[in-house]
Amino acid sequence: MGDDTIRLTQFSRFAGCGAKLGPALLDKALCDLRQPAYPNLISDFSHAEDCGVYRLTDDLALVQTIDFFPPVCDDPWIFGRIAAANALSDVYAMGAVPITAVSVVCFPEELLDIQYLRTMMEGALDAMAEAGTALVGGHTVRDSEVKFGFCVNGTVHPDRVLANNTWRDGESLILTKPIGVGLVNTAARAGIASVEEERAALASMQRLNKDAAQVFSRFPVSACTDVTGFGLLGHACEMATDNAVGARIDSKLVPIIGNATAYAEMGLIPAGAYTNIDYRARFVGGFGHLEETMGFVLFDPQTSGGLLASVPNRIAGQVVEALKAQGIGAAVIGHTDAALDGLHVI
Repeated sequence: MGDDTIRLTQFSRFAGCGAKLGPALLDKALCDLRQPAYPNLISDFSHAEDCGVYRLTDDLALVQTIDFFPPVCDDPWIFGRIAAANALSDVYAMGAVPITAVSVVCFPEELLDIQYLRTMMEGALDAMAEAGTALVGGHTVRDSEVKFGFCVNGTVHPDRVLANNTWRDGESLILTKPIGVGLVNTAARAGIASVEEERAALASMQRLNKDAAQVFSRFPVSACTDVTGFGLLGHACEMATDNAVGARIDSKLVPIIGNATAYAEMGLIPAGAYTNIDYRARFVGGFGHLEETMGFVLFDPQTSGGLLASVPNRIAGQVVEALKAQGIGAAVIGHTDAALDGLHVI
């Protein structure tokens, strides 16, 4: 594959979902945009949903998403698998099944041997095969940085779409993956993270949310999203938007990968965490009372993060046990409460 000293991450300013535009800029770009009212459109860009959903028949809806980003690691095969897992995740978060995918590739042909792209595709195909999702095509452009991802299409019954802002009173919030991979990746780029931490972060990002979604499909989940570039609290804020029921997340219950908290204390913080805090922190009750370090952890941009789902309190333990039976380190991290307005954290 050419020069073994080449590092994929050396060709990008940002890593993974940390490369997303900040939520404040996105809000400026998208606010007040209008399009015709399409009667079969179930979900579009107006509610910060993970996917668009379009009703095809009374019992079938099409689910669509796109996600691509620069490398989070130097191994092209692992990066390819992570890029695929991340793109598939949005479909799982909607309660849907991914069926086809189209690749999106930005590639610096003058800097990297084309074998790097082939190896990225091989890693992605490994994840797609596990998901049962057919790769049907793709599009490439020349670029100074590597960027890679997919447009994914899925299907779901229109009545079984999981929205992100429909939680109800008296429910538990379950997170299926630890957070902190953005901090660990930043520490790894600085040569500080341990080999074990890097491996743990890469393993977490490579794991599909397929098993978690299948477990959730067996229970009455009222709302679901996946935790990616806006961080845990950023995506939880979206779940609280336009909902009369609030929620409280207990920071002590949130699983954190490796020494992510220590890296935040050292100032090894992804740029995306700052933009997330600048835009969203004011909407989170109690955020100002947290230690600054914990605030960065809770807003750390995740790549291929876990699902965050809301289920009735009475079955939360049963759901967590079912997830753990699949090897998923799930945890209840908070609860909904009609007495609360919006999202709170302690």
